[in-house]
Amino acid sequence: MKTNEVPLVVVSSPETNITDLIIDRVNKDPKLALMSKQTSPGVWEDVAAADYLAEVRALAKGFIASGIEVGQRVGIMSHTRYEWALTDFALWFAGAVSVPIYESSAPSQIEWILSDSGAVAAIFENKTHLELFKSVQKNLPAVKTTWTFEAKDLSDLVKLGKSISDEELEKRRTSNGLQDLATIIYTSGTTGRPKGCELLHQGFVDLCRNAQAVLPEVVCPGGSTVLFLPMAHVFARFVSVLCVSGGVKVGHQPDAKNVAPAMQSFHPTFLLAVPRVFEKVYNSAEQRAEGAGKGKIFHAAAETAIAWSMALDTKKGPSIGLNIKHKLFDALVYKKLRAAMGGEVKYAISGGGPLGARLGHFYRAIGLIVLEGYGLTETTAPVTIGRPSNLKIGKVGFPLPGCGVMIADDGEIWLRGTNVLKGYWNNKDATKSTFEGDWFKTGDIGTLDEDGFLAITGRKKELIITAGGKNVAPALLEDPLRANPLVSQAVVIGDAKPFVSVLVSIDEEMLPIWLTNNGIKEQLTIDEARSNAAVLAEVSKAIEAVNTNFSTAESIRKFAILPYDLTEKSGHLTPSLKIKRSVVVDDFGNLIDDIYADSAKSTCHNIGDYKI
Repeated sequence: MKTNEVPLVVVSSPETNITDLIIDRVNKDPKLALMSKQTSPGVWEDVAAADYLAEVRALAKGFIASGIEVGQRVGIMSHTRYEWALTDFALWFAGAVSVPIYESSAPSQIEWILSDSGAVAAIFENKTHLELFKSVQKNLPAVKTTWTFEAKDLSDLVKLGKSISDEELEKRRTSNGLQDLATIIYTSGTTGRPKGCELLHQGFVDLCRNAQAVLPEVVCPGGSTVLFLPMAHVFARFVSVLCVSGGVKVGHQPDAKNVAPAMQSFHPTFLLAVPRVFEKVYNSAEQRAEGAGKGKIFHAAAETAIAWSMALDTKKGPSIGLNIKHKLFDALVYKKLRAAMGGEVKYAISGGGPLGARLGHFYRAIGLIVLEGYGLTETTAPVTIGRPSNLKIGKVGFPLPGCGVMIADDGEIWLRGTNVLKGYWNNKDATKSTFEGDWFKTGDIGTLDEDGFLAITGRKKELIITAGGKNVAPALLEDPLRANPLVSQAVVIGDAKPFVSVLVSIDEEMLPIWLTNNGIKEQLTIDEARSNAAVLAEVSKAIEAVNTNFSTAESIRKFAILPYDLTEKSGHLTPSLKIKRSVVVDDFGNLIDDIYADSAKSTCHNIGDYKI
């Protein structure tokens, strides 16, 4: 067993809770802009720290006046927006426990989370979300009160709260300490029913204060970010609190499709995203260049960027010639890419899956250092993260202070620290099965190098063992395949089968651009593209490129293109964009059978059969 543990740099007193983070920030600089509201497209209105705290306190008084007691659970279902963050802190000031619900949740999921958590109230973004709740309300007798953001219910709560004194609010605010429950976040449910993770105030407090200590370049007063990932997910939720603690101004963008214009008007200094976002940004830039007849310049710029960044990690560094090429392409290409992201971005935090070394090197070379991190809902998000001054591209970083990583004998990653969940709510069996002493067993497979940096190689339960006995980690094949602009999702299969194959879904947004750039005038539907020779050749070529890094036994031998994309709406992805493998295998069982059948099927293709 190999272990890397880092002691806390900042130790908090036992009576501390999350609310102290915002109070400390206001005491340091009450006029510092802590939030920014988008009042109209491209127009932002800053909210000073002291003003934000005043709003939080006023709303907290409203919750207290409405009957919310210490420790009671309150659901929040909404897209990412200013009111989400405001409500979260207000509930903590009232001594309550917030329970996030993804805005895309079905009625049955809403019912399960509110019922299992024992919520007594719920807050919804709009009438649509409220109607979903009402469809299952008869099964939720404990939920006595509901509010909606867009119905201006928060204003009514503030008026109601005027009857609550400052002394009563302070008594409520200080009712919880580090070891008390702050939130119950339900896992996104790749398999089975979501489990509620009991996250304590200590996890947020320790991670925030210690992350600031080791990432001063990123999390610092005067910094800014546009938050667009779902705040129901622990990743965005933690960063939202971290920004308040660190004095980083946050602008909220509820629709991921509008992130690009929001960045250009907001000018963030760092970004928070999952690997798929970075892939899409690169692929979109590449396809735009192809369409403008500048494909050769872009590809040359990309290859130069990667070579230059890789050279930075050598003793000699980039050559004089490589430095000259890098400066040339900075003027021609890289500067435009930075401008598209607002012009001020220096850092990005990537989590939720491996980014891939190629993209990591590309972004570093254009002036955006992507700090990969690793964590789970069960660990209040980050356990490891790269540092600007201590970075290994292709690895997910070094433990944060207060966190420990162990690689078990079978390669499984075990974690412990002050940020690890107390247990699974109402589920003692699940809690018992996932802990070995105080070590949390993640189910992920990884390695620690000689310097203590962590690399993720796959999921223990997703490991494929072919009929020939070869162990294959699907993610290592899938992640680089998704880097192709045509590929949206890739699901590698082959457990107990004679060879490895893959199901591919086409990116609906990129398809028309790719067709035009490749001289195909007819605009095809995804189903039509499945049998198009040029599309098949592109997918085959992409798979062949991935196969060059693997042995014959591990390589993909056949592929099939799915009739539609795999999305959360289709039921094949979780809200955090993880593949529900069991659902994919069940829904496309006939297609999988065709792949492994002796007789040839028109929907199944051998790698290399198609050439352009």
